[in-house]
Amino acid sequence: MSDTPGTAGRIESINVSGGGVPKSGRLEAWISRNGVHGDSQADSKLHGGPARAVCIFAVERIEALQGEGHPIGFGTTGENLTVSGLDWDLVVPGTVWSAGDSVLEIASYTAPCKTIRHSFSDKRYKRISQKVNPGWSRVYARVLEEGRVRVGAAFITVSLLK
Repeated sequence: MSDTPGTAGRIESINVSGGGVPKSGRLEAWISRNGVHGDSQADSKLHGGPARAVCIFAVERIEALQGEGHPIGFGTTGENLTVSGLDWDLVVPGTVWSAGDSVLEIASYTAPCKTIRHSFSDKRYKRISQKVNPGWSRVYARVLEEGRVRVGAAFITVSLLK
């Protein structure tokens, strides 16, 4: 599928934890400028804050990694939103999405850390590093408009950075 403005994906999972991974699924949540309500990070120096408010990853990438034999699942690498139906190769900083009632802008690629190593059969968590394997990274988003998100809601590309 082409990821052009108006392209709709879907929110498959909303994941939160009291700190660290794995994050557990819930059916809905409020997204504020500081992140997903009910979610905390174990290391606030490296995770969270307005420029890293929401971590997002693609179902298709998770399924491909499972196909390689990795025990990854929704929320095991710390993503808050697991989405489907978008061309993840075209996801770059500057992309803006409508997610439920909120609006998110991709701020950066997410550097993987050792806390997610258990999602990989060989413990090589850099498998999802943008520097090592471009197009396989999770992304961090800043919140442009706060709002409620629900599993099953549309995840719509509003604009792309060219």
